[in-house]
Amino acid sequence: MEIKIVRQIMEWNEDCHDEIQTLLNKKGIFMINVMGSPGGGKTSFITKLIENLRKDYRIGVIEGDIAGKIDAEKIAFMGIPVVQLNTEGACHIEAMSIKNILPEFNLEALDILIVENIGNLVCPAEFQIGEHLKVALLSIPEGDDKIEKYPLMFTKADALVLSKYDLKSYFQFDENRVESREKQVNPNTQIFKVNSITGEGIDKFTIWLKEEIKKRITKAKEE
Repeated sequence: MEIKIVRQIMEWNEDCHDEIQTLLNKKGIFMINVMGSPGGGKTSFITKLIENLRKDYRIGVIEGDIAGKIDAEKIAFMGIPVVQLNTEGACHIEAMSIKNILPEFNLEALDILIVENIGNLVCPAEFQIGEHLKVALLSIPEGDDKIEKYPLMFTKADALVLSKYDLKSYFQFDENRVESREKQVNPNTQIFKVNSITGEGIDKFTIWLKEEIKKRITKAKEE
């Protein structure tokens, strides 16, 4: 009975994911799901990415947290439309939560919607939320064994960002191990090394992201 219930929940979430994507495609909005551990640098990465993208795209952000609105306030200070999504205990965001929160935005005034998922290396990877792109962050202080310990997150990621890369000299972090393991679980993943304080590495990610957005627009037109 438990297996049947879980299956129903996942199928329901997938249906909602498809519904959100249909709406976003119609509006010409590209959604990015940013996932990673608490303290892994997700918000810092997003703020630097916004700085690189805002000249060419109209951006909105959904800030996912169990409680509080600290990160949403940082984004709002940049003059970016942002909505706080508090799960009040849940370890991930589900598609229905995104569906319910979309009316808070003026979708006609957005090109990109960035979702900062709940800090967790397990649950967020299991639920699609209407996104077109999944980005997984792995910070240097977390260690180089996380892909082996939490494979699902990194198997599903379109991009792997090694964040806080400026700290590499202070930790025994074997990036060759990480890159090799990531290519084993997902050969198509793009890997980027980023210092979100200085912005180093963000340019390379931005160039790649813009190409991914162009591909989606082209594919949507063909369909």
